Amino acid sequence: MSKVPYAETLASHDPRKVIAATPERLIELLDGLSDEQMEARPTPGKWNLRETIAHLADCEIAWSWRLRQAYALPHAVMEPFEQDDWARSYSAYSLAEAIGCFKALRKWNVAFIGALTPADRAKAITHPHAGEQTLWTVVEIMAGHDLHHLAALEKLSKRPPATVRRHQVRTLTQGYREGRTRRAEKLLA
Repeated sequence: MSKVPYAETLASHDPRKVIAATPERLIELLDGLSDEQMEARPTPGKWNLRETIAHLADCEIAWSWRLRQAYALPHAVMEPFEQDDWARSYSAYSLAEAIGCFKALRKWNVAFIGALTPADRAKAITHPHAGEQTLWTVVEIMAGHDLHHLAALEKLSKRPPATVRRHQVRTLTQGYREGRTRRAEKLLA
């Protein structure tokens, strides 16, 4: 069993493709849902769709910092955070703010990751609980975390699960570019 979170979820998926496709998949999942559906809790104490997107935005902030710490500092140490403590502020964020933050930071991170050399990917970072990892391990965790939450969002939105395949990424991107996703336009306005 791997000590890397979400390793089983990521399996053989290419983490770069997963993280690049996630914003469009989120838009697809949210398209056509009502405000009531966005705010409905699956069970008491669990996050609704909007709060889950806020969580993804918060995590993107953390990923941004962790990636750059591993890249820039020798022997960087990752700072863990308690997601439930951060989640106490989620009522302050609209869905548009959460998705806007996530999309902007994710675009920035995808560009950063795309520029990494093999030597950069191998740079070490230490997690206080999981031990030594590499910068690339952080990327793999990001991608697995995306897949984990996409699966949960698919259940909540009652949409069929998707696998990350080249033709699906192309279809999602094409659909968005052609303006078929009305909610996406509202969220990005």
